[in-house]
This record gives sequence, C-alpha cells and structure tokens, in this order.
Amino acid sequence: MNPILISVCVMLILALLRVNVVIALTFSALLGGVISGLSLTETISAFEEGLGGGATIALSYAMLGTFAVAISRSGITDILAQSLIKKIKCNNSTKNTFFLKYFVLVIIALVTISSQNVIPVHIAFIPILIPPLLHVFEKLKLDRRLVACTLTFGLITPYMTLPIGFGGIFLNNILLKNLHDNGLDISANQVPIAMLLPAAGMLFGLLTAAFFSYRKPRHYSEEKILNAEPEKMEFNSKSIRVALIAIVIALSAQLYTGSMIVGALAGFMIFILGGVIKWKETSDIFTRGVQMMAMIGFIMISAAGFAAVMKATGGVETLVGSLSSTIGDNKGFAAFFMLLVGLLVTMGIGSSFSTIPILSTIYVPLALSFGFSPLAIVALIGTAAALGDAGSPASDSTLGPTSGLNADGQHEHIWDTVVPTFIHYNLPLLAFGWIAIMTL
Repeated sequence: MNPILISVCVMLILALLRVNVVIALTFSALLGGVISGLSLTETISAFEEGLGGGATIALSYAMLGTFAVAISRSGITDILAQSLIKKIKCNNSTKNTFFLKYFVLVIIALVTISSQNVIPVHIAFIPILIPPLLHVFEKLKLDRRLVACTLTFGLITPYMTLPIGFGGIFLNNILLKNLHDNGLDISANQVPIAMLLPAAGMLFGLLTAAFFSYRKPRHYSEEKILNAEPEKMEFNSKSIRVALIAIVIALSAQLYTGSMIVGALAGFMIFILGGVIKWKETSDIFTRGVQMMAMIGFIMISAAGFAAVMKATGGVETLVGSLSSTIGDNKGFAAFFMLLVGLLVTMGIGSSFSTIPILSTIYVPLALSFGFSPLAIVALIGTAAALGDAGSPASDSTLGPTSGLNADGQHEHIWDTVVPTFIHYNLPLLAFGWIAIMTL
C-alpha cells in the first residue's frame, strides 16, 4: 500500500485510458496523500502549496508560444520548410526520399542536442521549429512517433554525459553535489564516465525506433496540417531580418537573465518595434500562443502539486526500506529494484533534476552497504533519476515534443509520445544502467 507506488500506477493507468493528464495527476495526488495517512485537508494543502512551483514554468511556456506564433508570422521558418519540400519534389525516388528522411531526423537530433549545451534553450525551439516542418514530415510519410523519440533523445542524453549547459547542472551542480553531501568521495571527471553506458542505452533505443519500430510510412491529413498553419504575412527581406534579430535578442536575454519569460518577451517586443507585428495584433498573437502551450502549462502546474504531495507522504523512504528488507544480500536484485524505484518516482514528479536530491539521501548509504563502487553508485543514482524522464506524461522531455508535433491535432500526447519514448528509452536504460552498475 505504498502511496507513491499506488499514485504513479493510478496516474499512468488513467493517462493510458485517455483521461486528461491534469485530471489524472490531481486525482492520483489526492489518492496517494489519503492512502499515506494524511488527512484530505493536509493532502489538499500540500497539493496547493506545490502548485506555485509550476506557475513560473507555465508562464514561460505561454510567452514561448506567443514568441513562436510571432516567428511563424514572419515567415522565416517557412523558408526552411519550403526548401525541403522543393527538394522532396525534385528527388522523388524512393532511395532519395529514404536518405532525405534520415537527413531531416539527424538535423533535428543535432539541433535538439545543441539546445542542451551549445545554445541552452531546452525545449524553447520546438514550438518554433517543428510546426512548419509538419508539411515536410507528411511529404516524407515520416512517423511522428519517430520524431518524438528523436527529440526526446536529444533532450535527455546530452545532460547525462556532457558536463556543459544543462549537463553541467545535472552532472555537477546536482548529481555530484548530492553525492558529496551524502559522503561519497568521487571527482567531477568520473561522473560523465560512469554515465556513458546508460547513455548507450538511449542510443540503442533511438536506433531501434528509427530502423525497426517506426521505419514504415505513416500518413497524416494534409488538410488538417494546412488548417492548423497560422495566418502568415507575406514575408520579405525586412521581416526576415527582424525575425533573425528577435531570435538573437531573445536568446541573449534568456542566457543573461536565466529566464525564458524575459527572453520570449524581449524577442516579441522586437517583432513589434520592427513592424512585423502591429500593436493592435498583440492580443490575438498572445491568445494563439497561450492556446498552443496552455495544456503543457497546466500539466506542469499539476505535476508540481503532485510532487509536493509525494514528498509529504514520505513514501520514497518506506518503499526503499521495504525493498531493502526483502532482497537480502543480492546485489543484482538490489540494483534493479533501486532503478525501478527511481523510474516510479521520476515518472510521478516528471523531472530527473528534482529526483536526485530525493534518491541520493537514501541510495548512497544503501548502495555502500551492498558494496557498490563509487562509479557504480554514480551510475545507479544518475540512471535512476534519468529513468522516467522519457515516458512520463508530466515531463518536459515528452511535453515539449508533443507541443510541436500536435500543432494540427494529429499527435496524441500519451500514445504517440509518452508510450513510444517509455518503450524505447526507459527499458534500455534499465538494462544498460543495470549492466553499468554491476560492471563498474
């Protein structure tokens, strides 16, 4: 009757049954709180206190959606889409289409990886870049589930292995710091090494999705894609110049302030001052932006409330305690069950970054008692935290891809993003992470 186990399972079952994710998160949080022994009033209080933690993210996504609509109106992203469509028409043979399909996927993967370290904007680029490419995906008969897997791979794998950008935050500021705080002696240069084999599991999952699971053509309604495209201005050299300046200003402001809200607002103001967006159109543009990103915002707010209730129940400690008392001295079972608990916790909270402080306090002394090496403990906690980031209905690594791919309503969040990424990344991560823990 562990509250976290029950809450996460109920939330996932409801989501798979196509119950709205916000409703699934809210109901599961209240259920878990009551099961843990908290009163209904205490559970609601913890949930409401946690909601504030998601408000900043929700507003960030609303502003980001507004900026994305403004960029679409400038026409700059259509230039890329139209050039790719022309290339498809000129090279219409099956062989050329095959190569162009994987060329597009490689470019998307590289852009996504760059968004984590080279230009650390995280998911900010997805609602800007992906919607104009939906027409290209349709021409190539490209399965959007494969695009979702490609995006999620690029959002997660870099922070697992590259100690720069978001990887620097995950590996050094969070993982290494919490390991040191709990008495594990390990250096910064050893942490990425310990995470190489788990990251290989991510690569295995991507290759499986690309060349086996989703290699067959999939058809989407071209009419729905056309209907979903925002009304565009006739773009000219001036609008393109303004768009480029706005992107640079938005990126610079975000990097300087560390705020997506400030970055998107600064970029949007450049569009207004440059004459691409008229003052009287700002309300309409903002409304469209909010419509694009509203669901992500509400899910992230609900996930913050869910996480607060899960922490208040103390369910992680009791779950690990009950598992450790039943597995005896078997290191293999111990490693597997600790990874499994990490999967459950991260899928509920929706953030690998937030999971590490919760797990490390319990896992470091427990792993040392089983005789795991320092490198194995790094792989254990790093993998346990990354598990569930892909495949969680409330993770920005799945919500981000859905926000771009579902612009025309033809890409369902749970069955087209969450389930494919869970199968292709969480299962290989479990296997490769376990191997890393047992061999390091």
